[in-house]
Amino acid sequence: MDQLSHRKATARLRLLHSDGTPAGSCPVSADQTSHSFLFGCGAFDAVAMMRAEEDRRAALARRMEKWLSLFNYGTLPFYWGRYEPVEGQTQEKETLAAARWLRERGAQVKGHPLCWHTVCAPWLLQYTNEEILRRQLERIHREVTAFSGVIGLWDVINEVVIMPEFDRYDNAVTRICRELGRVGLVKAAFSAARESDPGATLLINDFNTSPAYERLLEELLAAGVPISAIGIQSHQHQGYWGLEKLQDVLCRFSRFGLPIHFTENTLLSGDLMPRHIVDLNDWQVDSWPSTPEGEARQADQISEMYTELFRHPLVEAVTTWDFTDGCWLRAPSGFLREDDSEKPSFHRLKQLIHGDWETHSQLLTDPEGFLELTGFKGGYVLRVRGESARFGLLNDTAEPQALILRPEVR
Repeated sequence: MDQLSHRKATARLRLLHSDGTPAGSCPVSADQTSHSFLFGCGAFDAVAMMRAEEDRRAALARRMEKWLSLFNYGTLPFYWGRYEPVEGQTQEKETLAAARWLRERGAQVKGHPLCWHTVCAPWLLQYTNEEILRRQLERIHREVTAFSGVIGLWDVINEVVIMPEFDRYDNAVTRICRELGRVGLVKAAFSAARESDPGATLLINDFNTSPAYERLLEELLAAGVPISAIGIQSHQHQGYWGLEKLQDVLCRFSRFGLPIHFTENTLLSGDLMPRHIVDLNDWQVDSWPSTPEGEARQADQISEMYTELFRHPLVEAVTTWDFTDGCWLRAPSGFLREDDSEKPSFHRLKQLIHGDWETHSQLLTDPEGFLELTGFKGGYVLRVRGESARFGLLNDTAEPQALILRPEVR
């Protein structure tokens, strides 16, 4: 049994020359050029690239080219306290430029997050709860509208399970969550996002994979909140989940029948964070090196976890949080070391995405130009003796689709 059959489709095609005659009895190379599945990674460097000086910009561009050789889906930062550190002064220009840069190179883009109690704008604290809520919803309308057509996926609200109980420091979002309740705030935030972009994919996102998150989802869906996909964080700084926990999480959250996105995945290539740390942000170190043993372990764990997630029919996206070491918490969490050299995990994942899970076939049309192509879902180019045609293989099709071949430009 093919465990990846749900990732594939079969199409019957008819290839025609530009004059309308069939490309009969012709050898055809069919090469996949893009994936429908979202293989993602944090793309914060794309924003930094837009505001960097020339030398630094060139270095970031080289790093992002490596990023693009693996991924087709990037997460960009919209933390309110950094996106708008001074009221009315936003990072829209460079963030929009970064999003367009990624889209021009074939990557989908997600904004993260529109509402969160952490990294919240401190200037909001001067306002009443009523005014904070008004500004929060206004902020959602502003960002989703401004980026419509460029960013089509959003983490609308982040880490709601803990939000009303969060007590490490005062913040505006926890204040309004306590007043409105979890369901009230989430419903208001999702309504604002949906009004601003009716076609957007809207996620709720949380690190809490306990039954508390399941209960919250039950309440939200019963209240009619338009959740497009369930976001699950999987930062594993204290050790790999392993298949048993991964399969348990998938089983429990599959019962909602919604697409599942693994939104923030971390697997280390160095020493693990001690188990007694409760809040990962409390682990502050001057240096956290990658090691040869850790790099081998990381590559194995990346391979196993991605394979299990790619097999699952409800999983639509997997995003590794850091592309390079030394980012969040200075952890050795990337596919590149701090000097931008490639780790074994880079090559292992590349073999999966652009090797094992990518279709390249040699076919032959019948005398009338018909052929059947089965492959992984995504974009394809078909080449026949100096001519080519592009098409998207997304679903099984019984009726033949006619493709016009055009001369290739050399």
